[in-house]
Amino acid sequence: LEIAKFSTSTTFYWLKFLTLIPYMALMKLKLISNQTGKELFLKRFFGNYSKVEFNDLATRFASERVPQLMRPKGLELIKELNHCENKLVIVSASPENWIKPWADKYEIEVIATKLKFEKNRLVGIEGKNCNGEEKVRRLKEVMDLKDYEKVIAYGDTKGDLPMLALADEKHYKPFR
Repeated sequence: LEIAKFSTSTTFYWLKFLTLIPYMALMKLKLISNQTGKELFLKRFFGNYSKVEFNDLATRFASERVPQLMRPKGLELIKELNHCENKLVIVSASPENWIKPWADKYEIEVIATKLKFEKNRLVGIEGKNCNGEEKVRRLKEVMDLKDYEKVIAYGDTKGDLPMLALADEKHYKPFR
């Protein structure tokens, strides 16, 4: 929602958002998947963007807005863990387009939802939304957790619970 607000005026944000209410109801009733709902949201707000325009927006959002959204204690922990030369990985359902530019500043690896572009326009999600069991699958695809002495995981949504189950030390909603 935050990048949608960032991308337009308050009036246009609410006009677009209101058109999505029927789809949110269908999601709540489990008549359409969360992924379908997310794709409809992305198309409604960003379907007219070219790939370059969208990535420019995402980079600006990462630089101007994401730092304000970060919880101070979470950012302190990132800096502390980075200082000790730990391997840090953000695993997020948010699109990598705005997570990665922010994470690169802290040398953090990113595993996140990938967006699909056709004819240079955003059309949805490439593969599966990186949420729930998909977080586990993607993490295992790029890392063998047995290679690490200790795995510590932090999460703040139900979609993080399967990933947290993999960790030696788990923290659920620690920064709220």
